[in-house]
Amino acid sequence: MHTEIKRTAVYVYEAPVRLWHWINALAITVLAASGWFIANPLPTLPGEASDHFVMGYIRFAHFAAAYIFAVAFLGRIYWAFVGNSHSRQLFSLPLHRLSFWRELLHEVRWYAFLEQEPKKYVGHNPLAHLVMVAIITVGGIAMVLTGFALYAEQSGLGSWQDQLFGWLIPLVGQSQDVRLWHHWGMWIIVIFVVIHVYVAIREDIVSRQSLISTMVSGWRMFKDDRP
Repeated sequence: MHTEIKRTAVYVYEAPVRLWHWINALAITVLAASGWFIANPLPTLPGEASDHFVMGYIRFAHFAAAYIFAVAFLGRIYWAFVGNSHSRQLFSLPLHRLSFWRELLHEVRWYAFLEQEPKKYVGHNPLAHLVMVAIITVGGIAMVLTGFALYAEQSGLGSWQDQLFGWLIPLVGQSQDVRLWHHWGMWIIVIFVVIHVYVAIREDIVSRQSLISTMVSGWRMFKDDRP
């Protein structure tokens, strides 16, 4: 039996959103790798300490990526105001809509292989929408606050980092508490990234709608290959 494949496309993600996504992905990769070594330093190297600057380079990479992450996040907030409706999904949740919760339950069942047919969405599906806001938006803000609060300890009292973020340490309790929350935040984001990559590849294959290529071209492709 001949099966006709029909494709439709909708422009979803504008260039600034796509650029932010990939800059964010690179920054998180550098932050996670360098953060691991900061928490678990390399073994002592032979010779004088002044002969080696390995941990210095690792810390510099972490701090540089942190600034890129923070500035890019501010740019992403700006674009939520001036971009299309899909650019605002990262900062709003339609929790008041019953249909949102109904469709979210369907997505949970779909990812658990309990549903046979996927629903198609132009933007994020409700489950992805909820997780993105929780991990990327709320989690991102938490990582910026805790990270710059720790950075303020080295920039010194009176620095702009201390004035903007130094209040967090006494509020939480002590520096080590903030460091612990920052460390666990990294692991939450790492786990999210692993699941995010898996889900994106899975959906590209089984849901007949594009995900990975959409974040490259901006166009979401819908394929209907049913007879």
